[in-house]
Amino acid sequence: MKKEKPNEEIKFLADRMLGRLAKWLRILGYDTIYPLDIRDLALLLRARQENRILLTRDTHLILRKNIGDFLFIKSDLWKEQLQEVIKGLQLNLSFPNRLFSRCSVCNTPTLNIGKDNQIKNSVPPYVFLTQNEFVYCPTCKKYYWKGTHWQRIKEKIQEFLLDNKENPSA
Repeated sequence: MKKEKPNEEIKFLADRMLGRLAKWLRILGYDTIYPLDIRDLALLLRARQENRILLTRDTHLILRKNIGDFLFIKSDLWKEQLQEVIKGLQLNLSFPNRLFSRCSVCNTPTLNIGKDNQIKNSVPPYVFLTQNEFVYCPTCKKYYWKGTHWQRIKEKIQEFLLDNKENPSA
């Protein structure tokens, strides 16, 4: 099983049972694809071809031969699933610059952009007046900003990391 190295990017492929985990891995900056309509063999082939670690809850899938790199996720709860990934792969989460570097919806790397009149009609007027930095997903064509939702996500992550430090065996 792979472990994260400082300059190596770990990529994931989450099966259809792990949508919320995929979203949170993307928020943390990990390249995580989440195909919904794909058969087991195609899932395994894609993971292998793209050098991705397969994250799965499918007990039948892990019994296949030559499955490649995978991590079997036991929990039904996304926080516990994330803990399984962090501990199982010894991920280093001390990378504030990777946070929100991928679109949580489509996995595309986001672009940091400044405030300009081009985005004025793409965000609510109050947001345009109060924010100076935006993040843009070129695939979804969505703009994101550091509003209250962003802060709540950061607080959840910090709370999660604190729980992990205080409870390393959890």
